Amino acid sequence: MRRAVKLGADRELVGVYPRRSDLPRSLFRELIEGARSRLWFGGYTSYFVWLEVPHAAETIGAKAQAGADVRFLLGDAASQVTASRDLIEATPLNLATRIAMTQAEIGKSPTPLPVRLSDRHIAMSVWVFDDDAIVATHIGGALGQDSVTLHLRRRESGGPFSRYVEHFEALWADAAEGHPSLPE
Repeated sequence: MRRAVKLGADRELVGVYPRRSDLPRSLFRELIEGARSRLWFGGYTSYFVWLEVPHAAETIGAKAQAGADVRFLLGDAASQVTASRDLIEATPLNLATRIAMTQAEIGKSPTPLPVRLSDRHIAMSVWVFDDDAIVATHIGGALGQDSVTLHLRRRESGGPFSRYVEHFEALWADAAEGHPSLPE
């Protein structure tokens, strides 16, 4: 019997999915609940989080209160990039609306959560939970849920996981401060 042993950087690859919607439905919930030190949301809207993770704002807020580094990097709803992408997607629930809904959900957190806005990540979303990352690479005119998606787990310094963390950090450093919407 021959066993394959991954020796290179690809050993950080946990899974590849043809679409983000093909991820196991429980994965984001498990990663959010299991994270202790870092929860970074680098989706243009991250709108699906609120649909798929029960009590997400309370859970994420509690993690922040316990000292976790929580960050939300959202798209800039007022940017020309967002307006152009809305024309491509041509869906009634447009990007600006999904961004606003995410900001409203973030505003429900019992602990203030940092939000920054950018339009530079329109083509790739990165979510980081401790040593796991979900990376969605957007395709043409498809919605985010139709993006080819990778699940990575940190195994070494300088590997693919680290590169995507660096990508998120660079976008975060250049992004404008945003504010969550306050719940009504």
